Amino acid sequence: EPGKWVLGRGWTLAIMPDGEFPTAAMLDEISTQHPMIFPDKSGHAAWANSLALRLAGITDSTPDPDGGQIVRDAAGKATGILFETGVHMVRNIVPNPTTAELADMMRVAQQKCWEGGLIGLHDFDDRDCFLALQSLHQNGELGLRMVKNIPQARLDYAIGVGLQSGFGDDWLRIGGIKIFADGALGPRTALMIAPYEGEPNNYGIAVTDKEEMMAISSKASANGLSVTVHAIGDKANHDILDVYEAVRGEEAARGESPRKLRHRIEHVQVLHADDLNRLAQLNVIAS
Repeated sequence: EPGKWVLGRGWTLAIMPDGEFPTAAMLDEISTQHPMIFPDKSGHAAWANSLALRLAGITDSTPDPDGGQIVRDAAGKATGILFETGVHMVRNIVPNPTTAELADMMRVAQQKCWEGGLIGLHDFDDRDCFLALQSLHQNGELGLRMVKNIPQARLDYAIGVGLQSGFGDDWLRIGGIKIFADGALGPRTALMIAPYEGEPNNYGIAVTDKEEMMAISSKASANGLSVTVHAIGDKANHDILDVYEAVRGEEAARGESPRKLRHRIEHVQVLHADDLNRLAQLNVIAS
């Protein structure tokens, strides 16, 4: 059926000829009647065909979104590769599955988790996934202990209804506010102190800059919500540790124990030597 989306994910730059990013033209050879988008293995880059770009309103002159990039060739033409928030420009127009469809997917995923020995997970997807998790829980089908993190864009909603970290029960409870500080090493979007080898102008992408992370983290903490930050590059980790140091100071001024809110960093993949001991000093969880 023309117009139906073709979706998938999991490619890596390592499997591409000559280690070069693929292009929209390659997908156009397969079909120009179906919009296509394929996030890479990391989820921080995506490969789209020309129809998907057009439906998303992406042209050669479309400016890069904050915290993301529309990759262009030497002539300035959009190649079909999108980084970070650039991925959202296409993903946001893909029809969402229903709550029932998501619950069906979760049943399959839950079984695979059990088979792999996993009994608990942290999740950060948005409203629809939370509804599906609640549906499974209410029907007695949720067999994984789930911590539901809240996307940073929903912080004010969470505060508005009085949600705090820990609310819920042993099977489904509220975690923290999820922030993305940077990207990933695979597509070279992790935020680094030094540039990537062979790319002297590429230090990665600050998906959320330090000032915004500070504002979000301070507001979340003041309202009883912990913070969970994706940080891979050494610069991203350094920045969020600076933020956590300031937030811990605010909490201390309010007379709160650092054990009250379990702030975390997801991945902590590359750390500068000066930051090695700071997680323990700040009582921040390395996840």
